[in-house]
Amino acid sequence: MTSSSSTLPSPRPEADRRRWFALAIVMTAAFMDLVDVTIVNVAIPSIQRDEGASFSHIQWITAGYALAFAAGLITGGRLGDIHGRKRVFLIGIGGFTLASALCGFAVNPDMLVASRILQGAMAALMVPQVLSIVHATFPAHERGKVFGMFGAIVGLGAVSGPILGALLTEWNLFGLEWRPIFLINLPVGIAGLVLGRKFITESKAPHALKLDLVGVVLVTLGLLMLLYPLTRGRELGWPVWGYVVMAGSLGVFAALVAYEKRKATRDGSPLVELSLFKVKSFAAGIAVQTVFGVGLGIFFLVWTLYMQVGLGWSVLRAGLTGVPFSIAVSAAAGMSVQMLVPRFGRKVLQAGALTMAAGVVIYIWEAERYGMSIASWQMALPLVVMGAGMGLIVAPLTDAILSEVPREHSGSASGLINTVQQMGNALGLGLVSVVFFGTMSDHLPGPEVGPAFVDAFQNALIWVAVVMAAIFLLMFALPKRPAQHVEGAETAETPKAPETAETPEAPETPLGKEPELVG
Repeated sequence: MTSSSSTLPSPRPEADRRRWFALAIVMTAAFMDLVDVTIVNVAIPSIQRDEGASFSHIQWITAGYALAFAAGLITGGRLGDIHGRKRVFLIGIGGFTLASALCGFAVNPDMLVASRILQGAMAALMVPQVLSIVHATFPAHERGKVFGMFGAIVGLGAVSGPILGALLTEWNLFGLEWRPIFLINLPVGIAGLVLGRKFITESKAPHALKLDLVGVVLVTLGLLMLLYPLTRGRELGWPVWGYVVMAGSLGVFAALVAYEKRKATRDGSPLVELSLFKVKSFAAGIAVQTVFGVGLGIFFLVWTLYMQVGLGWSVLRAGLTGVPFSIAVSAAAGMSVQMLVPRFGRKVLQAGALTMAAGVVIYIWEAERYGMSIASWQMALPLVVMGAGMGLIVAPLTDAILSEVPREHSGSASGLINTVQQMGNALGLGLVSVVFFGTMSDHLPGPEVGPAFVDAFQNALIWVAVVMAAIFLLMFALPKRPAQHVEGAETAETPKAPETAETPEAPETPLGKEPELVG
């Protein structure tokens, strides 16, 4: 493969068409992953009812995906660097499609949980290649337009996922109940696999980091030792072995730290670059991202159960009720990055945490006041307030965390940010057993189910409000302004996709960088 100069020649018309086809393929795959996360939440009560799934099964249907995705994210990016982004992307989308079929045809809850874990692992191969393929396919001057399109796809996925999940479940196509939410991935995945082989150009990194499989095993083992007793403990009566295993997870994480230090010294390619935690703003930002993931993991699952099981709403009504939240997130995120952060810096993120906490408090008050008679329109106010707060946080947070990170570690840092967010999400889903299910009896008479779910929802929201307060305090350790917004300051370099022969220059993306896509 011939290396080009820093000024890329104008592509031939055929090549130009091919790269736009390639962009459509990888963005469709990214959209499929985004939708798959939100589409499942709204169908959870239907899955529980039709499959007789226990509450721990429900948690693992969502947490298993997040855990597998988090554990494989950085390794997936490195596999693309080493073996070719096109090859690993095609393996990922093929495996994701197969796992979706297994989810759709699952014969029992255990098979569904296992298939969701496989789906998350395949997403960890597929998703990190998206921006790497974009960097290898498009010259720097076109990437701004490309990443603008990517941002629109992210927003569309957030809004359309719950509605699509609600419609597919409500329609009960061919008598398949909830199963079409997974089976819809089959034609999309097969088309992506076939067209990807034809239109995506292969690329590799000439100096890719080595794999750290031992690090992946230790991270996964530590999280499993923490999450499994949390999700099963309530059903089993909180046995002693559960506490022992959770305490043992601390030893596994300590072993991970020791191993990663040796790995960094030996070959410079650890799974976790521990030296990054010497940067105060990065360490605080990672804590914010993790705790934020915990809060979101708790909220979205209990919110769905509250509406559909507690209030007895249809899946379609529950899905449509969430639309104001998604719109508020998208609108606030755009304003945050373009208008507010350049002027007010860190205060915008802290205002987001307080705004989200205020929305949670309003929701608690409304749930108490209206009880079982609460209407969808009455939920709009707290959901809009919460969504606005979330939008103020999610868009600029990555920039704030990375702004003081040394340039040579920007890729490792950005990959770690998304990994810990997914891990926090999995932990939050595990904690649902304690903060939601732990407040109600296992065997409730029919008339008592609704009020019990309303009370449990309020209790869970109190925990979410506490999480937002903790995030507000942690944000004081972030820089007052990201380096690129400080007048006269040297800008922090955008996290890079691994270098390729096709793109020797540093990528110039305006996005802050979709960290999960950088290995």
